[in-house]
This record gives sequence, structure tokens and C-alpha cells, in this order.
Amino acid sequence: MSVAYRKVPPEGGWGLLVGIGMAAMFTVSLGSLPSFGLMFGDFLTALGEETGAIALITSCFFSALSFAGLFTNTLMKKYSCRTVGLLGAFSYVIGSFLTIFVRSTNELLISFSVFQGAGFGLMIPVSYTTFNAYFVEKRVVMMSVSQTLIGLGTMYYPIFIQKTMEAYGFRGCMAVLAAVNSHTLVAMMVMHPVEWHMRLVPVEPEEQLMAPAEKIVREKPDRSDENLSHVSKALGSRRASSIPGLGNWSGPVVVSDSTERDKRPATKWQVLVDFLDLTLLKDPIYVNIVLGISFALYSDLAFFTLQPMYLFMIGFGKPDVSLIIAIGAAADLLSRVFLAISSTCLNIKARYVYLAGALFTILARFAFLFVYDFYGMAIITAIMGFLRTWIHVPLPLVFSEYLSQARFPSGYGLFMFLQGNITFAVGPIVGYIRDVTGSYTISFHCLTLFMAMCVLPWLFEIVYLRLKAQAAGREEQNLVAVPIPAVKVETMAQDDVCK
Repeated sequence: MSVAYRKVPPEGGWGLLVGIGMAAMFTVSLGSLPSFGLMFGDFLTALGEETGAIALITSCFFSALSFAGLFTNTLMKKYSCRTVGLLGAFSYVIGSFLTIFVRSTNELLISFSVFQGAGFGLMIPVSYTTFNAYFVEKRVVMMSVSQTLIGLGTMYYPIFIQKTMEAYGFRGCMAVLAAVNSHTLVAMMVMHPVEWHMRLVPVEPEEQLMAPAEKIVREKPDRSDENLSHVSKALGSRRASSIPGLGNWSGPVVVSDSTERDKRPATKWQVLVDFLDLTLLKDPIYVNIVLGISFALYSDLAFFTLQPMYLFMIGFGKPDVSLIIAIGAAADLLSRVFLAISSTCLNIKARYVYLAGALFTILARFAFLFVYDFYGMAIITAIMGFLRTWIHVPLPLVFSEYLSQARFPSGYGLFMFLQGNITFAVGPIVGYIRDVTGSYTISFHCLTLFMAMCVLPWLFEIVYLRLKAQAAGREEQNLVAVPIPAVKVETMAQDDVCK
């Protein structure tokens, strides 16, 4: 009697190291962004560059990240996933060590924005692609654990920077951070191909009938484990965020899809259109989603980058500023846990969650400008940190709800490309306004306006589509069924036919 086996993801084992590596990579990479003003504020002030330089550097960082993320899928077709991740880690570490010796804004732009931004952009899709391959049934649980670890790390990161800055000074702190960032190399090294750690499970008779012949292999029970290696490959490619709603929340996902579009001779422009899937730009709803999320992300990241500088300006010291940032990160962590728990019992569209987060963030920012004491600032920062998760976590699910599985990788890659260009284009504007007017309040109002550029078009689209659907429903109800007259068919007798 023969037994059929198939390979399935390990759902643990080495996958636990993959999850820890992903959490470590995001902690050291994301932790520096909210603390950028804390790290480089005094350095840029000494150079006579403040808000304008911060806006330009962070905009270039996300632009480099987006460009690198766009080409990751192409690199993965030529090289292994771990090789691409190690390339990104090397770029990130090189940029970290170059930051120790920066003497001008241009040097910081190259080391932080170009090298670290591009390295981070390469590591993001590698981490999530590998994670998604190792976990299917336990993906939500393990992603929640990883997101919790990331939240804990980013919560203590500003306090760690502040203590290191006090003990070793600016360049000593940069040296310590470069050593910490070197752990991204270890994080990428543990991203083993899932084929190395697949589990063998028996195939039920019912599954054998439904599965294609090449997907399974029959083995006799008395054969050795070495012979069990002749088992079929995993069933197709998977996408973590392909199911709508937060019930399957899996955090930010960038996926490398193995499905390639049909190759055909084409012009250079057609090659570019096919590579970036620019036909998506003909879809007004997709364009509305991309523009809204791009403006919202820029507004969020620029706001929390400028917040430390604003707090210094109104009289807060470094210990208070680092504690306020840590409180905001702690609220972010609690919000991630809240979303993970609520997703098990609620099935809310990710786009509605994103819209609610953007809307309430606008209201919180207006209150932020009227608070000047430590406790009030800590409370309002905690509220904004809690809402921040609603802007970042559901992001990939917004696209997966609208795009088909086949178009999700290209659609998300095109979004990264456009988002990077938009951030690069509008990024220096707020910094320029701050330098010209000398007012953080006006800059924050501009950032709130960018957030509103996500909320208002989305609300208009939702209202328009609902009114259109209601009108279509009324037209269907008003349709009157037209009776079809019966047709009497007379048959001739057989004798008559013979005549």
C-alpha cells in the first residue's frame, strides 16, 4: 500500500527565527525615524539647517526606499530572496557607519537617505515574503507577536538614543547605533528558503482525488526518510493580505509574486507600462487610493519627525521629549494589540479603518496645537500614536481588498513608486514654509491639510458610489416585467405529412 505525502510550511521551527529577525530589522530601521530630530537636531542646528533639512532628508529617505522596493521583485527573479535581503542589509549598515563621519547636510543626505533608505527598501519585501512562506495557518498570530516586538522596540528606542547621546555625544551615539544596525545582517541571514524547512504530511484520500497528479507522490511505508524528499512543491504562490477585512490582519505586507505577465515583443514604453502595470492608472478608484494614502503617509511621517523640534522650541528638555516620544510609541503598541484582538471578532473593511484613523488624526492635531504642558502633551501624543497604527497597519489590506490576487504585487509596487515620488516632490515644501515663516504652527496646518487630502476625496468617493448604487437599485425596482405572449404550436398529423 502506497502513501502520498505533500510538503507544507513549517508553521514554526525555523520560522520563529524568521519572525524574530523580521522584528529586529524593523525595530532598528523604524525606530530611528520618529527620533530623527532627537538624533540630528543639534547637529543640523549647528550647521544652520533645521526644518528644511529634516524635511528634505526624510523625503529622500522614503523616495530611495520606494525606488528600491519597486525593483525588489525584479532582483528576486535573478537572485535568491536572502541574497537580496543581505544586499539591503549591507547598504543599510554602510550608511549607518558613514553617518558617524558626516560633516554636512549633503553627506547626511547620502549616508542616511540614499544608503539606509535603499537598504531598508530592499529588506522590507524580503522579510515579509519569507515570513509569509513560513506561516499560513498561524500567520495572524505570529504577525501579531512580531508587531508587538516591533512596538516594544520602537517604544524604548528614543529613550535609548537620549541616554546614549548624553553618555557618548553625537558621534559616539552614531557609532553605537551603527553597531546596533549591524544586526540587520543577522536578521537577513536567517531568512532561509522555506524549502529547507518544509514539513511532510500525509495526503488524505479525498485530497488525492482533488489534487493534480504532479502535486503528490506515492511512497511505500517501509521506505526511508531520504526517499520522502521526492515530494511535490508547495501549491502555488500565496499572498498574505488577499482576504478582505481585518479578520485576517497580517500587518504591512509586500509580496514577491511568482506569477509573471505574458512576455511579448514590445516597445520601450510598452515594456515600462508592463513592468510598472501603468494601466492601473486608468482606474480612478485605484488612483484615489494611491493619492490618499501617499498624502496621509507623508503627513504622518513628517509630523512625527518635526514634533521633537517643536517640543524643543516651546521649552521641553531632551528627557521630556524622549519620554513623550516613547509614550506615543507605547500607545502605538497598544493599538496594534487592540487591532489584533478586535480583528478576531470584527470584520471591518481595511479602508474604513484607514479613513477613520486619518479623520480622527486631523481632529487630534488641532487639539495638539493648543497644548503646552507636559501631561497634556503626553496625552495628546498618546492619542495620535494610537491612531497612527490605524494608518500604517491596514495599508496593504486596502490594496488587497480592491486589487485581484494577480495584480496585487504590481499594484503595490506601483504605489510604492508613486508614493516615493510624491513624498520627494512635496517633502521640502513644508520645511521651506517653516524656514520662511518661522512658524511650526503653519507647518503643522499644512501637514493637516495633506491628511485632509486623503479624507475628503475618499468620503466623496464613498458617498458617490453609494448614491449611484441606490439609484441603480431603484431603477431595477421600477422595471416592469413584460409578459411574453404564449405561442400556440400546432402539429400536423403524420398522415397529413405523408400526403
